Amino acid sequence: MYPILFRLKGIEFTSFGLMLGLAFLAAGWVTSVELQRKGHSKDAAWSLILGALVGGIVGAKLYYAFLNWPLLVRDPLPTLFSRAGLVWYGGFLGGCLGVIIMARRERLPVGQVADAAALALPAAYAVGRVGCFLVGDDYGRPTDSWIGMAFPRGAPPSTAGSLRGSFGLEIPEAIPDWEVLRVHPTQLYEIALSLLILVFLWRLRKHSRKAGWLFWLYLILAGCERAFVELFRAKDDRFFGTFTLAQTISVALVIVGAIGVWSFSRQRAARREPASSA
Repeated sequence: MYPILFRLKGIEFTSFGLMLGLAFLAAGWVTSVELQRKGHSKDAAWSLILGALVGGIVGAKLYYAFLNWPLLVRDPLPTLFSRAGLVWYGGFLGGCLGVIIMARRERLPVGQVADAAALALPAAYAVGRVGCFLVGDDYGRPTDSWIGMAFPRGAPPSTAGSLRGSFGLEIPEAIPDWEVLRVHPTQLYEIALSLLILVFLWRLRKHSRKAGWLFWLYLILAGCERAFVELFRAKDDRFFGTFTLAQTISVALVIVGAIGVWSFSRQRAARREPASSA
């Protein structure tokens, strides 16, 4: 793993920070291409990305603070301003709000912006998860499968002690705390699935449905992807068997997305009915 790229005058430059920056650049490029195709200025894309950046970071930190309320009460400033705690779903919600604000400021149709975001989000997510892989974060449960990987320098390391203490996993007592275990590289699972989502939605980007339909479809796919990967994640927020908080949100996204897809499909059919009956 390569968590630290280099140090300069006491400042650490991390691989996660690099990939986070590249993720926003990837999102900006995809958004600019799609907005240009729809007749808008490509410069507007970077205003949207600025909104996503600010809103995403604020949303991610607030979501992290919510999940770690006792830590926030005990040590508020380090909790809010540390490098840790960039939680995806919090960043997603905050980023959406930031993009909507900037879209209205730039006088862009929100539906068209939403469809562009449906392409930008899986691209950015895939790149961002590369950063998680490089720092050894967000990995999965122990596995004996051939695909299992060890993260001896992870955050935290995939040792038996870390898996017991940080994630509450039941590791056989015979395995000492210091032993590094092979785990599911769930970061790689998410990279692969996000790229598949991007390719699938890219082929549908010229759809004839009402603007915004592609975003609702993205919610369904993204929710299914995350709910699936959570089955393998090393998590300490499982409250109903193996069901996690992220899976709860994923199910909600799938439901909301399905309602949106159905509603927008009906609106398209309603608009075409008069023309077909004339």
